[in-house]
Amino acid sequence: MASAAMEKVRNIGISAHIDSGKTTLTERILFYTNKIHKIEEVRGKSGVGATMDFMDLEREKGITIQSAATYCEWKDTVINIIDTPGHVDFTIEVERALRVLDGAILVLCSVSGVQSQSITVDRQMTRYHVPRIAFVNKMDRAGADPIRVMHQLRDKLGHNAHMIALPIGAEDQFKGIVDLVEMKAYYFDGDNGENIRIEEIPADLLESAKERRAELVAAMGDFDDEVISLFLEDKPVPADLLRRAIRKATLSLKFIPVMCGSAYKNKGVQVLLDAVGHYLPNPAEVENKALDQDNNEAEVILESNPEKSFVGLAFKLEDGRFGQLTYMRIYQGKVSKGDFIVNSSNGKKVKIPRLVRMHADEMHDIEVAQAGDIVAMFGVECASGDTFTDGENRLTMTSMHVFNVVISLAVAPKDKAGQSNFSKALNRFTKEDPTFRVHRDEESAQTIISGMGELHLEIYIERMKREYACEVISGKPQVAYREAITKQTDFMYQHKKQTGGSGQYAKIAGTFEPLPADAVQNYEFVDEIVGGKIPREFIPSCDKGFQEQLKKGLLIGAPVVGFRAIINDGAYHDVDSSDMAFRICAMTAIREFYNACGPIILEPIMRLQTQAPEEFQGATVGQINQRRGVIVSTGTSNKYAQIDAEVPLSEMFGYSTDLRSATQGKGEFQMEFLKYAPVPRNVQDVLVKQYQEKRAAENK
Repeated sequence: MASAAMEKVRNIGISAHIDSGKTTLTERILFYTNKIHKIEEVRGKSGVGATMDFMDLEREKGITIQSAATYCEWKDTVINIIDTPGHVDFTIEVERALRVLDGAILVLCSVSGVQSQSITVDRQMTRYHVPRIAFVNKMDRAGADPIRVMHQLRDKLGHNAHMIALPIGAEDQFKGIVDLVEMKAYYFDGDNGENIRIEEIPADLLESAKERRAELVAAMGDFDDEVISLFLEDKPVPADLLRRAIRKATLSLKFIPVMCGSAYKNKGVQVLLDAVGHYLPNPAEVENKALDQDNNEAEVILESNPEKSFVGLAFKLEDGRFGQLTYMRIYQGKVSKGDFIVNSSNGKKVKIPRLVRMHADEMHDIEVAQAGDIVAMFGVECASGDTFTDGENRLTMTSMHVFNVVISLAVAPKDKAGQSNFSKALNRFTKEDPTFRVHRDEESAQTIISGMGELHLEIYIERMKREYACEVISGKPQVAYREAITKQTDFMYQHKKQTGGSGQYAKIAGTFEPLPADAVQNYEFVDEIVGGKIPREFIPSCDKGFQEQLKKGLLIGAPVVGFRAIINDGAYHDVDSSDMAFRICAMTAIREFYNACGPIILEPIMRLQTQAPEEFQGATVGQINQRRGVIVSTGTSNKYAQIDAEVPLSEMFGYSTDLRSATQGKGEFQMEFLKYAPVPRNVQDVLVKQYQEKRAAENK
């Protein structure tokens, strides 16, 4: 496909709540644009699966996990499409797609309407200033009502939304749609709805269509003076003038045109494709900015002009059969196979050995790509979000918004033979997905993976098994508890050991006490020895002995914090005293007197911010209370309740799933470490008992 004229290019995403029919809609678009010659269903009996769901896991689970790119031509318009996941756990895929797209189709179910993930996706579109068309899908379902969905767009999302198409019939009587701009009825005949029949509007729908068109014209009067003057004079508004006003309103982000149809029943998709060409922007109509690193990060407006210097953004990485595949949106200039481009983040120059357009998992080789294109390259090593230029300037583009991870699991390969593949898989997944994090907990010596939800991590564990033949054992990560003392205690301990030859002798005395709560350090050693009762060279040995013993407390083996050791008396022997003797003496002194210091267990307390619709506030607060949480403040904004609380980390496992269950998937939360605080006595008793049982089992 030759590079099209800029005004005929559309870069669009298809986004929605899970199960709204995004992938089915994309499949129909590919069929009507002759990109595929047979329609496959998401959960089809053939087992082939939809074109855009090409991963085995996607076909098995019937959900989209990774965003997939394709391109097609409709009439004289070239459309680059990215089909994105609907599940909240894979929201980064939506985020990175919207970062590089110019327009979007927001798919809504005609029965369920605006759902939780519809709200999240809409927020993401607003964040990246993406104009959109709303497509009310599944008009063939019982209870279908596009007018109700339009009102939800106004009430729940605060949009100025109007119908630009009406259904002819609904549910099992859904036959076609009325185009309110042209005031014509469209019917879709043939086995797959490929034959479009245009007729006059049925008599029983004419009055309703006229009313809706009048509403649409009145709304467009705010965006076009010619439209409002004709409306006020009660004169007819021509279709091309109304279309121009709708385009202007949509691009201003102050209006959403609402269409309807049934992708599954092959009705309304071609009219939606017409609307993509009519109302969504071409690359030149979108303002894209970069920061000039050579000029104090001054803002530079990029021009969608092939003749300007090259600027592109790597927005997604995939590890394919031939190495790393880097998806890139070209914002300015052009690039050819064999060209050298420069990574602005590290100044590295790389050659493009292969340039392709993606059609799901198929690659179509091309020689050149220009501003406005979405392409993929092999052999371009980089991180997700890196900006590339031709080296004439040092421009960087803002990367996408990356969410905080909310759930963690401890993972390990089932057998040692899988260790190498396990490491390879973790390296690849962290590179591909910014919301998938890996770290090693030094205390528990566990590998901890973190992500957006339990399904998110489950999918990666399953992918390790399938793609890397690496079976993984997973379990809860250990919470990083601490121990501390609460009482001041005087101590005196003598270490004496006599064997053949020289023995060991050391004696120390002093005080153990808790450090004040505002102390910066976790341990303090105070030397108050006078009169040479302990020689100076042995004092550091006492310090080392205390520190070594405090690495593992006696209650549950956790590090001891907030501890001050003061030594003020002691004794030594000219022959038998040594560094080792004083070190052992200090370690044993802590073991002997630790229980007298009133030891307690401290647990990490997290600062939790939860947002949920107002109607679920009671259930959300109840859940936090059940998890030993302390509510700090509550408030409401835009019909959403925000609850700030302090909650122990040990109680937060499984919270994401419980919150979503209690709020119909609409609740969200962020969590960060706040402080350490004592655990309740009953919890401490349980932890101590578990530790003792574990030690007993190890010693058998």
